[in-house]
Amino acid sequence: MVVVFVLVLIVVLAVLAAVHWYVWRRLVRDVTTRGSLPRRLGTVAVVALPMLSFAALTSSRAGAPFALQQVVAWPGFLWLALLLYVTLALLVGEAVRPLLRRLLERRAQAAAPAEAPAPAAAPAPVPVPVPERAAAAPEEPAVVAPQPAPDTPAEVSRRLFVSRVVGGAAAAAAVGTVGYGTYGVLRGPRVKRVTVPLAKIPRAVHGYRIAVVSDIHLGPILGRAHTQRIVDTINSTQPDLIAVVGDLVDGTVENLGSAAEPLARLRARHGSFFVTGNHEYFSGADAWVDHVRELGLRPLRNERVEVAAGFDLAGVDDIAGESEGQGPDFGRALGDRDPARAAVLLAHQPVVVHDAVRHGVDLQLSGHTHGGQLWPGNYLAELANPTVAGLERYGDTQLYVSRGAGAWGPPVRVGAPSDITIVELASKQA
Repeated sequence: MVVVFVLVLIVVLAVLAAVHWYVWRRLVRDVTTRGSLPRRLGTVAVVALPMLSFAALTSSRAGAPFALQQVVAWPGFLWLALLLYVTLALLVGEAVRPLLRRLLERRAQAAAPAEAPAPAAAPAPVPVPVPERAAAAPEEPAVVAPQPAPDTPAEVSRRLFVSRVVGGAAAAAAVGTVGYGTYGVLRGPRVKRVTVPLAKIPRAVHGYRIAVVSDIHLGPILGRAHTQRIVDTINSTQPDLIAVVGDLVDGTVENLGSAAEPLARLRARHGSFFVTGNHEYFSGADAWVDHVRELGLRPLRNERVEVAAGFDLAGVDDIAGESEGQGPDFGRALGDRDPARAAVLLAHQPVVVHDAVRHGVDLQLSGHTHGGQLWPGNYLAELANPTVAGLERYGDTQLYVSRGAGAWGPPVRVGAPSDITIVELASKQA
């Protein structure tokens, strides 16, 4: 297992090194002149930025001071997003580059003056007889290797112009994409509304609203202001019940406890509930469970409650807790319940939906995927999750997956806007 991990790590590092070399070549070497200040600065940046990214990814696990984590997080994580989109844009530019060069060459040929007429041929000289001499051995002709014609200044200028146009366009596209994606995260999630019909829900429960929020990811970048925006948005919808379905934090209670405090102001008729996500187990899950309880949320750790409205609300620990003996226990959470009542399950990861089906769950509410967060990450998310975002049915169980309210790593979302979902339960008897 260790050998496999080392091999995978070597491959990943090799790919990252190759990508950085490619970006350096197209954005630094090809658009600057040898020994110039821009080339030196660009080279330093391409070396320093991945080091900051590595520091941003590892500083929390290494126990670095939280202030240092905050310093390296912004440039380190944003560079990862910029690297993705500038690479994609440069690859598109590879198809444009030869077309642009050909266009410039044709324009240069059309603008060149017509060639002057060749001078008249001089009369051939009259041969002069030469006295006969002894025949000499013919000399072997010298073999000269063909030399490539040196690039003309015009060709060098065209190549530099094309590189600057393509590189500049790629950089502008990447910065624009990442900038807009960052604005979307910092602005806060938007409200999404979904109606879910459930056969076992009584008529009196028709229209019951559950506010589902997942993947808030408080950390070195997203802090107390982010939490306050989420709380204000949820409270503005006046839900009947609030479900926080995991990945609340990326850090310890010591560092982020104050950032989570606005959660104490969540308001719902039947209260607020919380289940752990995989990131809680990287951050001290037990301490966070105790802290959210102090803030007024009720943790559901492999347990259920009977909601006065007429259905069962259950919650299970995330599967990441299995390494600590705290994984999901569906028997505890859903055993010995009245099967005539509808069951709504809070579970961070969508992959447990098959266990939910076996235990007669009517609706599972999950997060975890971020909807892919950064396109084309949604295609990778599809490989590991039965549903990446939205509502789907598995047997008699419906699964709803939220895209989440925050972001992990780069505070950027592209093609997967953050959301808080109001799930409205509909009775088929109504």
